This record gives sequence, C-alpha cells and structure tokens, in this order.
Amino acid sequence: MDIVNAAVMEHVDMIVMGTHGRRGIKKLIMGSVTGNVIGHAHCNVLVVPPDAKTDYRSILIATDGSIQSTAAASEAVAIAKRYGSSLIIVSVAPSAAEVSFAGENLKQVMELAEKEGLKKEGMALPGKPHEVILEIAKQKHVGLIVIGSHGKTSLMSCLMGSVTERVISLTESAVLIVKAS
Repeated sequence: MDIVNAAVMEHVDMIVMGTHGRRGIKKLIMGSVTGNVIGHAHCNVLVVPPDAKTDYRSILIATDGSIQSTAAASEAVAIAKRYGSSLIIVSVAPSAAEVSFAGENLKQVMELAEKEGLKKEGMALPGKPHEVILEIAKQKHVGLIVIGSHGKTSLMSCLMGSVTERVISLTESAVLIVKAS
C-alpha cells in the first residue's frame, strides 16, 4: 500500500484517484487499488470515474445516521459553503420500518445546512441505498457525491457488500469518501 503509506508519511488530508469502475468478477480477479486505498487510508479519498465532469454546483450528501455519514455531512456542508453549492441531502430507508429513522437522519443534516444558510433539498426515500443515491445523482446532475466510509477492506466489502463501492463503480460523478476521525 505505497499510496496509503505515502499519504501517512506526508500528512496529506486527501488522496485523489481515478477508477476504471470494475465490478464483480473482474474486480475480484484483478483487485482494486482504489478499493484498497479507501479501505486502508486514514484520510478522505476523492474518486473520479472515467469521463466524470467534476464540479461543485450541486453536491449530494448520503446520510444513514452513522458517525461516518455525520462526518461526510460536515465535509459536504463545508465544501458547499466554500463554493456556493446547492446541497441534495438523501437518507435512504432500506425497509418500510426504517422510514421514520431515515427522516430523522435527513432532519439533522438539513438543520446543519440551514445553520450555514445553504440552498438545500432533502429527501428520505425507501429502497436500496446505492440505487437511490445513483438515481438521484443522475436526475439532479450532481457533480460530487459525498459519502462516509466504514473503512472496510475490499475482501470484507466483497463478502458483506458496500454501498460506497457500488456507488463508486456505477456513478458518473466524482465521489468523496470521508473518513470519520
């Protein structure tokens, strides 16, 4: 992990990487440098897919109420404030029983954006998290998706699945993976 070691030695705040967007068996056979960096880095990682047009006019924040998504929301709000971006805040309920929990997560991030006087739009939606995030990002022409990371390594995410990895491999937007300190 030369990239991660260099980031530690140089005290970097963010690693910026491109990705080929490989999925499934190709990724399992060939591995994923980006996935390994995300899993092992102690700093934020910005992943830019092929042909991405990265801009900060519209930023999507994906929140699930975790410590990681709270850190991601703070980072997204700071970026939006710096660049005058509008925020699209998405909280996904994987089941009908979790809709009220998703609404509470959404409310917390909306209040954070409100305190900073940012233009925002929020939605708590049912569905598979990665599918909802990708669909809203595409509909709203999002230039940057900000998502928290649990820091699982590639093997763990292959076995357990990872919303972050699915979003990265399927999106046309840049994705900022925020690590909670």
